[in-house]
Amino acid sequence: MMEFPQFLEIPLASWVDAVIDWILQNLGGVLDAIGEGLLGVLVGLERLLLWIPWFLIVLSVAALAWYALRKWWAPIVMGGFLIIIGMFGYWDLAMMTLAIIFAAVLISLAIGIPTGILMARSDRFANVLRPLLDAMQTMPSFVYLIPALMFFGLGKVPAVFATIIYAIPPVIRLTNVGIRGVSQSVVEAAQAFGATSRQILFEVQLPLAFPSIMVGVNQTTMMALAMVVIASMIGARGLGMEVLLSINRIEVGRGFEAGLSIVLLAILIDRITHALAARQQYTQQHTS
Repeated sequence: MMEFPQFLEIPLASWVDAVIDWILQNLGGVLDAIGEGLLGVLVGLERLLLWIPWFLIVLSVAALAWYALRKWWAPIVMGGFLIIIGMFGYWDLAMMTLAIIFAAVLISLAIGIPTGILMARSDRFANVLRPLLDAMQTMPSFVYLIPALMFFGLGKVPAVFATIIYAIPPVIRLTNVGIRGVSQSVVEAAQAFGATSRQILFEVQLPLAFPSIMVGVNQTTMMALAMVVIASMIGARGLGMEVLLSINRIEVGRGFEAGLSIVLLAILIDRITHALAARQQYTQQHTS
């Protein structure tokens, strides 16, 4: 009498298993094609980053830091972060980690920005998608490993797939918020001058919403980096794998070096992308 009645139990697990089995049986070729495409993008980025000499990457990051922050110490500090990672002996692993992040962020932006535009232009679509985004952002990150493993197995591809699912909500939300935040009077003025809906979107709304979109890019990039350690559990190489191995082997020093390298990458990426967004917003305010 005190136990929960069995006839009220919902066999959700068996329903999900049935759906997954159907997807694997009927859409296996599509999943294989998606996996090969993701792997091609990831391997290409990884080979490019490992092929470029380390000092050119450091100089490029330093130049980007100077352009974004316009502080004399910015190129020294940001470039120094990469040099410190190299001094730890983790340069190649850091480039592998950046390849995963870049691939996940590029695909997230390619999907997320158009989706955010659709949300801004359709209240009905926004009302349907908003609860899904809420669920994606509140769900524990380990859960994303389950569909990635089922659809793509172990390796780099499921790591990128799980990272995309985890990191895509911010850019969708902030693209929607940015476009909806454009003053209606500006849109009406463009309409009065005979601008089409496409022209209003690309020449008025998106440029004015760019600072908000850049904040979304920043948040998506940081969430992708946060997924690095977790993604190492399903075969993604990089700094996350070093952290995982050090935990398994109780190697505190090795874990500290790898963890510090991830922190330095996070600070570098966050400061530069945040400064680019702030710089764009400052430019718009002083040109309008």
